[in-house]
Amino acid sequence: MNVYELDVVTLTQDFPVDGVKAGAIGTVVHVFHKPSTAYEVEFVNDDGSTIAMITVTANQLRPLA
Repeated sequence: MNVYELDVVTLTQDFPVDGVKAGAIGTVVHVFHKPSTAYEVEFVNDDGSTIAMITVTANQLRPLA
């Protein structure tokens, strides 16, 4: 799966500690390559305020077409 910075993605699982549920839509703000590939994703509310910034692995998200 190719996911890049500024790609819009959706979560495939809940992150209850962060208050974000599966299906939430966010934007990739950074891609980590070491020690393994991971993605920093920002989730915002309707007024543009950040709800959460979560680091996830490829199996915890999917790109939106």
